[in-house]
Amino acid sequence: MSDKTPLSSAALSAIRASAARFPAGRQRSAVLDALRLAQSENGGWLSVPLMDAVAEALDMPPIQVYEVATFYSMFEVRPVGRHCVSVCTNISCWLRGGEELLAHLEKRLSIGVGESTANGRIYLKKEEECLAACAGAPMMMVDHRYYEHVSAEDADRIIGELQR
Repeated sequence: MSDKTPLSSAALSAIRASAARFPAGRQRSAVLDALRLAQSENGGWLSVPLMDAVAEALDMPPIQVYEVATFYSMFEVRPVGRHCVSVCTNISCWLRGGEELLAHLEKRLSIGVGESTANGRIYLKKEEECLAACAGAPMMMVDHRYYEHVSAEDADRIIGELQR
């Protein structure tokens, strides 16, 4: 491990503890947890130096870390707003107004999908194909917290709380 890493000592310790739960030679299995920790420490996104540090901590090629970070929708590889908002638009949510909810949020926030508000507080993440809460359609996720049966008024209240 190099002396100059963008990971905090707390993150490195947590990554090592996570990797230790796996059998010898299988430490790379901790990559999801390591990326989650690194992203959380870095304001919600993963820079290349940060992903390189994760690769070094887990003794794996950086390209494998990049592949994981760009495959899973829970990871961002560019700066985003402080709060991440996603709206499900899959069949159940679509039938119950998910696309209308997404359009309402775009209008309310004056941004499009994949953009952050000018003040950097809210990032309207690409629409999600499925967030696995079909019985609660339409639903949105804010910072990995689920909100179900969301109306435009509910969305306005939730967004208002994030903007405070």
